[in-house]
Amino acid sequence: MAEQMMMKALSPTMEEGGIQKWKVKVGDKVKVGQVLCDVETDKATMEYESDYDGTILAIIKAEGSSSKVGEPIAVVGEPGEDYSALMVETKGKVQEQTPAGAGTVQGQSPVRAGTVQGQSPVQPGTVPGSTPPPAPSSGRVKASPLAKRIASEKGLDINQIPGTGPEGRVIRSDVESWKGAAVAAASAPRSPSVFPSALNDERIPVTRKRGVIAKRLAESLFTAPHFFLTLSVEMDGLMEARERINEKRKEKVGLNPFIIKFVAEALKRHQGVNSSWEGDFIQNHSSVDIGMAVAQPDGLITPVIRDCGSKGILQIDSELKDLIDRGRAGTLKPEEYTGATFTISNLGAFGIEEFTAIINPPGAAILALGTTAKTPVVNDNDQVVIRKVMKATLSCDHRVVDGAVGAGFLKEWKDMMEDPYRVLM
Repeated sequence: MAEQMMMKALSPTMEEGGIQKWKVKVGDKVKVGQVLCDVETDKATMEYESDYDGTILAIIKAEGSSSKVGEPIAVVGEPGEDYSALMVETKGKVQEQTPAGAGTVQGQSPVRAGTVQGQSPVQPGTVPGSTPPPAPSSGRVKASPLAKRIASEKGLDINQIPGTGPEGRVIRSDVESWKGAAVAAASAPRSPSVFPSALNDERIPVTRKRGVIAKRLAESLFTAPHFFLTLSVEMDGLMEARERINEKRKEKVGLNPFIIKFVAEALKRHQGVNSSWEGDFIQNHSSVDIGMAVAQPDGLITPVIRDCGSKGILQIDSELKDLIDRGRAGTLKPEEYTGATFTISNLGAFGIEEFTAIINPPGAAILALGTTAKTPVVNDNDQVVIRKVMKATLSCDHRVVDGAVGAGFLKEWKDMMEDPYRVLM
């Protein structure tokens, strides 16, 4: 019996997915667990696996198109089976890729692509094999999220690109094959300015990932009552310990693994900060799962190092490097970037001295780190000495973390950072 294949939620926050590439075609036999297509989610590109055994009778969502979770993307069944009733459910507003004879039963006429038996084609008036006419202009160009993103990356105006998708929708292939950019550039009037500006009035389409990030951070900031605690950390002792370790290693250990390890140890001593607000109760977490914010061209992703409290610095360093590389490549699995009980955001490499960060749910706190700079400090003997100092700001959810609890955790972490051998005690 023919069945519709629905778009599945491939990540916890996914509401809509973009079909990047089909790995099967109409007429192919598929099995449960077989990868059918690549889907762009809000965080990464994921593989869509079949839940059915059978033959692909129709592909409803073409490459470059998007589909909300729960919407049909394909039809699977027995070869030659009539699936017209299923197409009625989609209201005919799909683009199928059906071979001759597919979707027929004995004694009936073949069902043409984009049609439902007894109904008119999706785009009346078109001739088979011809390019569908563009949809009437409504002031807003129809384009898939993937097409918008590629156009943005190429610096192209999506409004100028003719669409060949359903109802004139601009899809990925339209953007990649469009030659109008060179023509437009050649015919555009030149500015008489001696110093041309790199600024422009371009509208940047919001990617699916950035849209989800915006939604979640807005919910966090305006739902969780944030308060902030800031202190300075002398880094000389930690820098010296790191140098001693790296003297004997070909592959150098970064600074972040030390910070992560000491945060984990401080969280083990301050359970209240390693907790989450669940509405009717506060959930303590027995495992310290720390997320590290990583920048991507179209937003942030937070790879999570699990159970940091039971791992050494070298193991954390190895796992972190792998997660960051795959995070920037967009190949992380959902379980590798969700569920952090605590998050760290480090902008020190950009020279930022101090900043506050928005809490990353479900955690109740996030640590924002600035750059390490040589700073005059008054020591215990009232002498002015030069120390390497880093500013750190802890953002806390006041529903879970009280001021004294957050301050106790931050002081514990600071003491470990300034005297790394405290971790051994």
